[in-house]
Amino acid sequence: MNFPRQTNFYKGKVRDVYTIADKYLLMVVSDRISAFDVVLPKPIPYKGQVLNQIAAQFLNATKDIVPNWMLSVPLPNATIGYKCETYPIEMVVRGNLTGHAWRTYKSGKRVLCGVALPDGIKENDFFAKPIITPTTKAHEGHDEDISRDEIINSGLVSKAEYEQLEKYTLALFERGREMAKERGLILVDTKYEFGRIGDTIYLIDEIHTPDSSRYFYMEGYEDRQKKGEQQRQLSKEFVREWLMENGFQGKEGQKVPFMSEEWISEISERYIELYEKVNALGIGAQGLGGLTTVVDIEKEIFILQKSLFDLRIKKSTSQSVKPHLFLHAKRRIAQLKFKRSSLLKAEK
Repeated sequence: MNFPRQTNFYKGKVRDVYTIADKYLLMVVSDRISAFDVVLPKPIPYKGQVLNQIAAQFLNATKDIVPNWMLSVPLPNATIGYKCETYPIEMVVRGNLTGHAWRTYKSGKRVLCGVALPDGIKENDFFAKPIITPTTKAHEGHDEDISRDEIINSGLVSKAEYEQLEKYTLALFERGREMAKERGLILVDTKYEFGRIGDTIYLIDEIHTPDSSRYFYMEGYEDRQKKGEQQRQLSKEFVREWLMENGFQGKEGQKVPFMSEEWISEISERYIELYEKVNALGIGAQGLGGLTTVVDIEKEIFILQKSLFDLRIKKSTSQSVKPHLFLHAKRRIAQLKFKRSSLLKAEK
């Protein structure tokens, strides 16, 4: 596929990125899925549009914290935005001891990316305050843990810029947690990527999706912690756990286990479930993804109407379409129209 004035193309693990006129990016979010930095052999239906639409919502909701790259969402699985000079690190922020942090802790280590971890806490406990555990940004192979001091001393990022990235990271995470709490979820951990144009730092790529984030259900969290039970979560950690149970962690010589159609359908359902939980955030200013102006709301309505159109096309061509996607889009449009009406009345 080629576009007018296209100057570059990059195929990532799950995204296809087209550079236009060396100034803009068209990012197409595929249904490919990766784990342990390996692209799995089969795609997950609806995953691309789920990730793209969740990311668009949160980018809209956080643009008052830091400028971001997004300009428009012309299709459910595609975003157009600014091309930025990318920082070569990912800012991973953690509110709870889980995932990679827990595996490190369980091995007996008490330092992760230069951050001291306290004794006496168990899997999925909250940290006293969120911690930042950055990684290098690898186009191929594994991202590697790196400390704040190593980043600054090696010149990957200047001290002043890194301190600003830290501030943005913590503020974004706090906003994400607030929005998740509105729908009975805990934003457990996530990662952010940043770039710059001139002297201005931009938030880039996607945020707060199940590919980059982990969510727990608030209901029952305390009871499960007391009983030592696993937390109910919305993320792709269950995919990693399934792979590990079947002998795969992305290491040399290991083979990805067979993915049945039933397993693929289950993964797809999990992604759709998170979309419905996150994208149904209440109808307050933050609940509607920070949509506080009539123009922003009308843009969101347009995106949803385009999604409905695409769903109808799929259905008319006998492609499999889940009925609840129609219902969710229609409900969301109704909420947005109500909010638009309220704003218009307030302006009179």
